[in-house]
Amino acid sequence: MIFNYLIYIISGLGAGIGTGLAGLSAAAVISPMLITFLGFNAYEAVSIALASDVLASAVSAYIYYKNKNIDIKNGIIMLIAVLIFTVVGSYIASIVPNSTMGSFSVFMTFLLGIKFIVKPVMTTKENLEKKDKKSMIISSIICGILIGFICGFIGAGGGMMMLLILTSVLGYELKTAVGTSVFIMTFTAFTGFLSHTAISTTPDIPALITCIIATFVGARVAALFANKSTPEKLNRITGIVLAVLGLAMILVKII
Repeated sequence: MIFNYLIYIISGLGAGIGTGLAGLSAAAVISPMLITFLGFNAYEAVSIALASDVLASAVSAYIYYKNKNIDIKNGIIMLIAVLIFTVVGSYIASIVPNSTMGSFSVFMTFLLGIKFIVKPVMTTKENLEKKDKKSMIISSIICGILIGFICGFIGAGGGMMMLLILTSVLGYELKTAVGTSVFIMTFTAFTGFLSHTAISTTPDIPALITCIIATFVGARVAALFANKSTPEKLNRITGIVLAVLGLAMILVKII
């Protein structure tokens, strides 16, 4: 029992730090840790991750908003597309084998960590302002559809893909990408959690409550730190944390 709560707290804090630092979803940490270390059903683990993301993303979004690091206009456009396809992804996730979802989350955690270390995001707000508004709207809709499906499938707003798309496809600088990501995830995580709960059963209550509290605390501290840090530091710290967590869970699966 003590070991279970230790995993809940560690996974929650890790997820919160990932959310506050880089706009990543709780699924990047909570889902694979619950699946790998405690043998949770993958669908239940994603439900817990989604619930944990709601408050964590909300408090992070508020902090980024206060620091003027959110693109609300394009964020709302993307949000609409994301919400619709979150339900679609959630349904498909309910009929996919546990091992498929668990392995996908674990490897994506590791690979995204390596990406941050090897190829950090160093674009600026000035580059974003030069982009054509119409093309940004179209891109936001298309990307929202993709992100929404991923949100429902692996949970918590599809944060891993969302950050990659906002920086690589839409050309956001890191802090605005993170702020916009957590703004969207506040709503997608809530929608995804309701969808998962409606399709399946209520997740383990002690795990749910513990993960929510730990994720909230981690996200608040990390968001405050991120808004005062340089992009180089954000990339490096986030990359190391994700790579280590991902590698550890891959090794556990192999052993």
